[in-house]
Amino acid sequence: MSSSTAPPPAKKAKKAKTALAADADTVLKKVRELRVETAKAIDASASSSSASSADYGGLQKKDLLEVENLNAPSVMEKIELIAMRIAKDVLEKNHYTFTVPSRASSNQHYIKSLDRIVLGNASGTRTFASISEVRKTTITARCMELIHNVLGKGIHITKRDLFYTDVKLFVKQADSDGVLDDISTMVGCTRSNLNVVASDKGLVVGRVQFTEDGDLIDCTRMGVGGKAIPPYTDKITDIQSDAEFILLVEKDAVYMRLAEDRFYHKYPCIIITAKGQP
Repeated sequence: MSSSTAPPPAKKAKKAKTALAADADTVLKKVRELRVETAKAIDASASSSSASSADYGGLQKKDLLEVENLNAPSVMEKIELIAMRIAKDVLEKNHYTFTVPSRASSNQHYIKSLDRIVLGNASGTRTFASISEVRKTTITARCMELIHNVLGKGIHITKRDLFYTDVKLFVKQADSDGVLDDISTMVGCTRSNLNVVASDKGLVVGRVQFTEDGDLIDCTRMGVGGKAIPPYTDKITDIQSDAEFILLVEKDAVYMRLAEDRFYHKYPCIIITAKGQP
């Protein structure tokens, strides 16, 4: 009878420290110069903006649609207020109507001090009694119901998931997608506050760490494929990085080449791709 001994525990391999590239200092010097110039330009823009209080391109603040970053209970409350108004109209034997902020080009304004396009306060109506609008009105009401349910459960769904919830009504995904923008402007929140997101497509690899819904993610330990960028940013916290710059790559093939070569170790950076045109 032979006795067997347990094999010794395997030792953890030490991760070799990758040295910077020979010309890293030259590259990073240019990056730092660009960063200083960008910071100065931002400070100058902020100073000019604060000097003129708030420059809305000749418009008053009250003439613009303002949205807020709301939490789930606040969005649910606003949806419920709209639902209560609809119920009141129905009980009074009136055909309910949605007031929807216009997203037409004539209601879009470029605000130079903010460097963004915003909506004016023009709006239109969507009436259930109108033959030409009854389907769009029904889709709007149905989407609001689904969004309220999603927010109540504290989960996220994709736009594709939302479409498949009621294919007979929506028919085409474009019909349900368009209504999502309308609902966010009606409620006065951002699109992401509705917890309906696009399917994740982008990838990130490199010198950045963050916490995703309680899990620590280190993008230098994600293999050659990198980490899929989650569509729900509200669950990402504690972002830390020692990267000197962010490299945005259009083509997935180029991204894979850089990730496999561990380019981010030779030149401290974060590499991102959207697998196509950003």
